[in-house]
Amino acid sequence: MPRLGVFSGAELCRMLGEHGFVQVRQRGSHVVMQWRSGSRTVTVPVPMHREIRVGTLLAIIRQTGLPRHLFER
Repeated sequence: MPRLGVFSGAELCRMLGEHGFVQVRQRGSHVVMQWRSGSRTVTVPVPMHREIRVGTLLAIIRQTGLPRHLFER
């Protein structure tokens, strides 16, 4: 299985934006991204750090429902 890439918070927000997520607010070092479809809403907080830890990245992948291969390098 390929390894997950190392992403910064800004790169991660950009990738989520390409898949329909919109930044709804920012408080301190965390940006809240949101995706809406009909009655379904997915809200994901993204820390704006230089490197996102692997566990945090896995949690973001799980919350967004996006395929893991998008985050592999």
